[in-house]
Amino acid sequence: MRTGKKLLQFCCIAAVGLTPLTLATPTMAQSVEARLAAYRERVERLEDQAAIENLQASFGYYFDKGLWDEAASLFADNGTYEYEQQGVYVGKDRIQRAMLLLGPQGLAPGYLNNHMMLQNVIIVDDDGQTATGRWQGPIQLAEPGANGEWAVGIYENEYVKDGGVWKISKLHFYLTAKTDYDRPYTSGSQPMQGQSALFPPDRPPSEVYRSFPAAYIPPFSFKHPVTGEPLTDLPMAGDDVVGRAPIEFEDEAGE
Repeated sequence: MRTGKKLLQFCCIAAVGLTPLTLATPTMAQSVEARLAAYRERVERLEDQAAIENLQASFGYYFDKGLWDEAASLFADNGTYEYEQQGVYVGKDRIQRAMLLLGPQGLAPGYLNNHMMLQNVIIVDDDGQTATGRWQGPIQLAEPGANGEWAVGIYENEYVKDGGVWKISKLHFYLTAKTDYDRPYTSGSQPMQGQSALFPPDRPPSEVYRSFPAAYIPPFSFKHPVTGEPLTDLPMAGDDVVGRAPIEFEDEAGE
């Protein structure tokens, strides 16, 4: 009987990485509970990250195939959708109808609408109820009777846990560059999509910027992983259209 008790005590000690002497004190017992609670919370945050990654990947698959109903259902009731310079659409119904501007429900023969979701950085807030995510989005587009297009952009998204289920609360796609399939980016750049007169947005674009050959960098939703500094006020080339002042570089003398 004594051997069994010692074995149980040893297993408990090994599980939490403590010594028998420290485990026996009430203070240490409380710290063990605190550590277990911290481990439990850490596991929950990792599970949240995995759920958000699956959520965003599902959006990509639905969006690829023109499954607008399914894609819009991934949003929170008051979620927002902003694509290039189309403006902001609010609510599932408005988001689903905005997606119809890209084509009918379901991908027709001869069409290609691939939107890949890569290079994600997901940050879950301490409360476990909200999160942000930044994604790189390469794109392949094609339709009958027209040249295909290559494009790439950045997603800066927000997420909310609603009834224990993660949903998209804000999707913002910033176009970096778009070009004709048979031409280089430098000579074949395509303009961004603007606001629709047929189905106007609920709000104008939250940010006015230009895609390539301009060099706009969307602010990062996460802090630098080493310095801990935010990356929201980034140096960029001047742009008279959007009112961005030109960068002034110091010479070697620091003048």
